[in-house]
Amino acid sequence: MRLQPWIKLSIPGITLVAASFLELPAIAQTPVAYNSPSPISPVRTPSVVEREQVFSKLAEDARRFEVRESLLRRSIQFALPSIVHIEAIKDSNTDASLTSSRTESRKIEEAGAGVIVEFSGNPFIVTNRHVIHGAELRSIRIETSDRGRLKAVRLWSDPSTDIAVVQVEGESIIPAHIGDSSQMELGDTVFAIGSPFGLNHSVTSGILSAKGRRNLDLGNRAIDIQDFFQTDAAINPGNSGGPLFNLSGEVIGINTAIASNSGGNEGIGFSIPINTVIYVAEQLVKNGQLQRAYLGVQMENQFDETKARQFGLTRPVGALVKAVRPQSPAEEAGFRYGDIILRFNGTVIQDDGHLVQTVGLSPIDTPVKALILRKSVQMEVVVMLKELPTVY
Repeated sequence: MRLQPWIKLSIPGITLVAASFLELPAIAQTPVAYNSPSPISPVRTPSVVEREQVFSKLAEDARRFEVRESLLRRSIQFALPSIVHIEAIKDSNTDASLTSSRTESRKIEEAGAGVIVEFSGNPFIVTNRHVIHGAELRSIRIETSDRGRLKAVRLWSDPSTDIAVVQVEGESIIPAHIGDSSQMELGDTVFAIGSPFGLNHSVTSGILSAKGRRNLDLGNRAIDIQDFFQTDAAINPGNSGGPLFNLSGEVIGINTAIASNSGGNEGIGFSIPINTVIYVAEQLVKNGQLQRAYLGVQMENQFDETKARQFGLTRPVGALVKAVRPQSPAEEAGFRYGDIILRFNGTVIQDDGHLVQTVGLSPIDTPVKALILRKSVQMEVVVMLKELPTVY
């Protein structure tokens, strides 16, 4: 009898698994008596005409399927020139990372990915903060899909969203097309491009599995603003900072984390919607930091079905205002205790946590509309948000 034990073959940055054979002594077998089988009708061989009919149907079905496959291939080819591979050498005492690959004394080399975007006619790389945090500009290596090199000349980052922007210089810089992440629906086909285990510009595909994932435990990375897409497109260590695309080849997210018991892909990956990414990136480039907006309401975190019925609702929807801070934007706009915020700045509010996320990324010193439910009557309120105070 021959068994196949596993032998690991180590290659820098990745482990492959192969099989070898082991010869074991033969095991004596005792003859077993069986009942005589029933006669089996012989399989009829199809005629040449029948086989051609089957082939024609297969070819017709394959052509329909290949239309989608061709679309995916063309989208990938269109997207690839805008993707970069990133390697950053940093001190080992900086933030631990999803994508750490090697450790040498006090230095670690982190591999990730990014996407080229354009602001005001200048090229930038958008990626995750944890990919480049702790690295000096000269220690960041950026490589395009055609093996070209881009020079990092300036960078900005925001820990609350895990977004970083790197201004670059170089030749043949091709910005990506940016999509509208608010238009994505569950089941939409998506594909990811990144550098899993250092294998740069690798492509995986899947669907959009969920939207609005919040309150995720991301270890020592304190990402305060969470509103993630979930996808089953394979995302592994090294995909961080790489883009998630729709079938039109538009960027609709930046891949940032995975849920995994093994440390590798298990079909649950998370991406920051591109609308959020671009909003934060533009603020970083323009202001040097993200200006978090402030409303000034305290929310009822025990807004359950019982309390919802007290306000004339069949189930809890939106966010219930428990208190309004004095001299806050909310007080100036006329918010009151008992108001239920149903929509804010065009976004349907799911709960109090969702309101905090939405307000934080809303514009400052600009009129913002809110739809509220007050004493069973819907009404619109206009509020002028302020920047979040340092002590709040």
